[in-house]
Amino acid sequence: MKKFAIILVLLFLCSGCSLQSGKLQLLPFNTWWGNTPDTITVQRGDTLYNLSRRYNIPIRDIIETNHLTPPYTLYVGRVLRMPTARYHTVVMGDTLYSISRKYNVDVTTLSRLNNLREPYTLSIGQKLALPGTVSASTYTSSSESSAKVSTKSVTKTTTIASSQTTKQPSSIRKTKFAWPVRGTIISRFGTIGKGRSNDGINIKAPLGTTVKAADAGKVVYAGNELKGFGNLILIQHNDGWITAYAHNNKFLAKKGQFVQKGTPIAQVGSSGGVNTPQLHFEVRAGKKPMNPVLYLP
Repeated sequence: MKKFAIILVLLFLCSGCSLQSGKLQLLPFNTWWGNTPDTITVQRGDTLYNLSRRYNIPIRDIIETNHLTPPYTLYVGRVLRMPTARYHTVVMGDTLYSISRKYNVDVTTLSRLNNLREPYTLSIGQKLALPGTVSASTYTSSSESSAKVSTKSVTKTTTIASSQTTKQPSSIRKTKFAWPVRGTIISRFGTIGKGRSNDGINIKAPLGTTVKAADAGKVVYAGNELKGFGNLILIQHNDGWITAYAHNNKFLAKKGQFVQKGTPIAQVGSSGGVNTPQLHFEVRAGKKPMNPVLYLP
């Protein structure tokens, strides 16, 4: 996928392309309102419960949209209107609580609609389905506000990135990086089929294995805002090269910290879009992704 580089720019580094490594983890939103018809005709055996499950829409929303009254009996041939499709796009600074306040919806309802579990980690750009009970006026004003915040955030981070971006470093490096972790390479650099490419390598290792800095540098990012990468660390090295370490279980270094080659920075995990413990490792000459294997001993 071609998203990682764009997001890296917004994380004060560079631009390029990358893969959501390992097995893809589908967003809870992937089939949410997209395949829901405007109306449905009640068939034999239909109940509010199975319609709710079939279209992934809360029972209460169907009831209120169609002004149904107890005992909520459905008759074959009756036409029911489906709740209006609405969603919120997560921007920097959003939390499930702040979004619930914005639309006057309780956190429990939002988490259930979007299959979220505690600690309710959100990613910038993630789409959250909203109940059909959210009023049109509230949705419109909140959406406009979100768009303004998003534009402001992107402008701000892009400006920072521009001020910190230096001349593209040489793709020839005199010294080798150290292996961040030892294990079996389960996904190699380059095209991996079906139009996808991997801008790094994925190394399988036991859960909790220490991840070490591949070379000396400054930790410029340590967080989990990038969908699919889980707990991610980015280190910028003195020669302009950048290394990325994703899917970590725990951070051992923090943003702004200067580390030496071999310094423990994290522990191997399966956070993000993977199901087994592994490390996604990238090496970049400024903006350009390089095959890590060529720069490892």
